[in-house]
Amino acid sequence: MPAVQQLCSQLPKQAVGGPEALATPVKQFMSATSRMSVPTEQPDTAPPPVTKKSPEDFIFKEIIGEGSFSTVYLAKELKTGRQVAIKVCEKRHILRERKKDYVLREKEVMNLLNTKRKDSVPFFVKLYSTFHDAEKLYFEMSYAARGDVLQYIRRVETLDEECSKFYAGELLQAIEHMHSLGIVHRDLKPENILLSETMHILISDFGSCKLMDHVVPPSPSSSSSSLSDSGSSNPPGRRASFVGTAQYVSPEVLSDDLRRGRIVGPPADLWAFGCILYQFVSGLPPFRGPNDYIIFKKVLALEYQFPEGFLPNAQDLVQQLLKLEPTERLGASQAGDTYTSIKNHPFFNGVDFDTLYCQTPPKILPHMPGTTSEDMRSSMLQEDEGDDEHLQTGLDTKREMLLRVGSAGFSNGKKQPSPTPSATKSLKKGIMDFTMEERQERLVQQAANNSWHRFVDGNLILKQGFLEKRKGLFPRRRMFLLTTGPHLFYVDPNNMVLKGQVPWSSKLRTEIKTFKIFFIHTPNRTYYLEDTEGFALKWKDVLDEVYRYYFGDGA
Repeated sequence: MPAVQQLCSQLPKQAVGGPEALATPVKQFMSATSRMSVPTEQPDTAPPPVTKKSPEDFIFKEIIGEGSFSTVYLAKELKTGRQVAIKVCEKRHILRERKKDYVLREKEVMNLLNTKRKDSVPFFVKLYSTFHDAEKLYFEMSYAARGDVLQYIRRVETLDEECSKFYAGELLQAIEHMHSLGIVHRDLKPENILLSETMHILISDFGSCKLMDHVVPPSPSSSSSSLSDSGSSNPPGRRASFVGTAQYVSPEVLSDDLRRGRIVGPPADLWAFGCILYQFVSGLPPFRGPNDYIIFKKVLALEYQFPEGFLPNAQDLVQQLLKLEPTERLGASQAGDTYTSIKNHPFFNGVDFDTLYCQTPPKILPHMPGTTSEDMRSSMLQEDEGDDEHLQTGLDTKREMLLRVGSAGFSNGKKQPSPTPSATKSLKKGIMDFTMEERQERLVQQAANNSWHRFVDGNLILKQGFLEKRKGLFPRRRMFLLTTGPHLFYVDPNNMVLKGQVPWSSKLRTEIKTFKIFFIHTPNRTYYLEDTEGFALKWKDVLDEVYRYYFGDGA
């Protein structure tokens, strides 16, 4: 596919030559950035005298992010005591990476968002000031205390319907506002959607933005501007270069039409919005592959599928956004105006877009088919003790599940004291009750007869079995091996490759959801596991017993 091959050959090349080759560009760049030392907040009244800031005005506390040519620090401003994020860019590095336009454009866009701020759409990282010294540029910005959306997707794998609607709604509000100002972001992705202290979104990373003179709905014959590595239209004969991230880039960016001057504008962000919504619900972006070339081919072929359990209304909306023809994307005809056609989609039923910014965000919880929203939002399936008049009669599946979970050491959502080791031994032989001689004998037999022995680093296997390990809505069959140590290894049974292990710590805990589904919560991730035979509770019991042996009754 020529278009894809040409794009893959357009990776940025470093400037050649030694320091002398950079001398003139450095002087020009320093001249261009000499105007970056003024505060960027624009008051309605006459501005106060300008006070130039410097790195000495801040305590740099820790690195919170790194890019190809910049490092972001968490810092404390001495004068105000507020915490801020400061992006630090090496001037010479910027020139070597040919990112001068990127840096200047980011400042321009953030200033525009500051001056055209809309109270009901505060969904952008705010630029407080910019300053520089002989070697570095500094962007003082609002600090997104909760990190980025991607880390939450990785931890919970998927977002449930309430979370997906809320955060997709805030993202749509942000896109609508940017487009009304003639800003096309061009690199929307979960990594660039940060979260404030109160868990509202903050869009970041504006260096790839395009500023359009005016926003008009796209048409197949439009050629007024193009999406390229510069922030404005390309002069005739200049070849456009790739901007964006492969998993979220729109097909018009990849096609030969771009090189013919065809417009690429706001609909590119609507495509990315569709990809992000897909990832909210499923846990992974729609277009995936081992490298960018494969991903580009899938994008141009519109090659993606919806996994089982995908929210139906979300699926319909994604399908209306992921259209190869930009003009056919839902909302494309309203570019630069309000995206009422998207907001009126059934997926957003019940969403009050104008008040999202002042609503309390929902707790981030996963969407798991086979469980109800009520189940997912409870810390544990439970009933109140001491008052059984309100309990339903009979023994249906839900009630049986509640009773079985209660007998597994939980009541009122709190873990109850487990039996002492001596009491446990008097009741039954525990999984860890063996002598050193018995352990050695079992290890010899395991090494001789168990084909999974080679994956467990010489540890004794206590329990093994096939489980469906979910990556979002995408199940992967794995052999799980619970061993002494403790360890919980998982192996790809088709390729006989060790894929990883669940990290044990005193903070690990298990949670049962249905007869088949159980969770293992760790500090940085929750593992969603399914025993298709319906013995999830047995897995939970064994894991809890091993936990108690190594960590006591737990936190």
